[in-house]
Amino acid sequence: MAGKTLAEKILSAHTNSNNIKPGQIIEVSVDFCFGNDITAPLAIRTFKEAGFQKVFDPYRIAMIPDHFTPNKDIATAMQVKVMRDFAREQGIPYFFEIGRVGIEHALLPEEGLVLPGEIIVGADSHTCTYGALGAFATGVGSTDLAAVMATGKIWFKVPPSVKIIFKGKLGPWVSGKDLILYTIGKLGVEGARYKALEFTGEVIENLPMAERFSLCNMAVEAGAKVGLIAPDRVTEDYIKGIAKRPYKFYASDPDATYEEIYEWDVSSLEPLVAFPHIPENVHPVSQASDIEIDQVVIGSCTNGRIEDLRVAAAILKGRKVHPRVRCLIFPATPRIYQQALEEGLIKIFIEAEAVVSPPTCGPCLGGHMGILAKGERALATTNRNFVGRMGHPESEVFLSNVAVAAASAVTGYITHPGQL
Repeated sequence: MAGKTLAEKILSAHTNSNNIKPGQIIEVSVDFCFGNDITAPLAIRTFKEAGFQKVFDPYRIAMIPDHFTPNKDIATAMQVKVMRDFAREQGIPYFFEIGRVGIEHALLPEEGLVLPGEIIVGADSHTCTYGALGAFATGVGSTDLAAVMATGKIWFKVPPSVKIIFKGKLGPWVSGKDLILYTIGKLGVEGARYKALEFTGEVIENLPMAERFSLCNMAVEAGAKVGLIAPDRVTEDYIKGIAKRPYKFYASDPDATYEEIYEWDVSSLEPLVAFPHIPENVHPVSQASDIEIDQVVIGSCTNGRIEDLRVAAAILKGRKVHPRVRCLIFPATPRIYQQALEEGLIKIFIEAEAVVSPPTCGPCLGGHMGILAKGERALATTNRNFVGRMGHPESEVFLSNVAVAAASAVTGYITHPGQL
């Protein structure tokens, strides 16, 4: 029998066939599922309209009201109430109330609720983040989430796998965010449509967990079904002691079949910036200098972890945010916020005249806590820069890593951190 890719190994372990092939429709068992305050209320309504009475397993479901937290108006408060009531009615322990809630894709790994070797579905497109742990994790619609909450199963078409080998050694100020921007720039936003992107190579082996999360988070921006990194000692160090369930490490077979294999030496890669209005519009930061900005957003499910905040603090320490710029910083979870407080990072941010927010998706989706006006320009560590993504349809969003964002907050224009 031919060898299997990492994606095929995980899918095979969750279905009744050991001989699956790309393009085949299979039914798989789901290990964990969740929704947020935009998607879960719709799933709950569908669940009830379909006549379901009980969820398949209350310990395998999370309700995470992170997009409009704290609630910005009556409508968003009602959305969260639907989730809160459903969690109580069904005995779901993982409803995360404000004060405990964080940005879902940082919160769930931190809580040990998404694990290597699992199949995880979330009603949010950036669910692919957990591929960094070696999980087959993907976003689904609210109707699919309703069905999964009821049955614990879902249909998938087995995706073809594409292997990306990163060679060399990353230079200063270059991160996992730059690796994925580089990938999207190479493949385009549809280049990996419904494919499993498997990231490998010496660069990945030496990449810390936080950077792996950033990398896999934006696999969907290349159209991918999943972004995957085979679990290793870095994964083990992260997950041991916090995992809520047993887990399993899978790896691709040496003779696995890939639709395509790309091999890129990224030793000379410099920090990248995605220009409006599409993540594939990628340029080196040296070609983006002198673009004036009005707002900087540091945080989100892509770059709101403690490691990101340390980078931002190292650049902002002893400096001030440019008087023309608003700098908004979003620790991704309460635990990260607490750690940043204990390490003195929050003090640095406030002394630099940045604003520190409670954990929320907020401005990333144009929700609240930092909406752009007409003609304004933001540089953000978020994952999307579509027209009107962060506010007015005539505003602009540029995407970068944390170091570039923090340096730019100081100068007032897009800046290579090395220039400071």
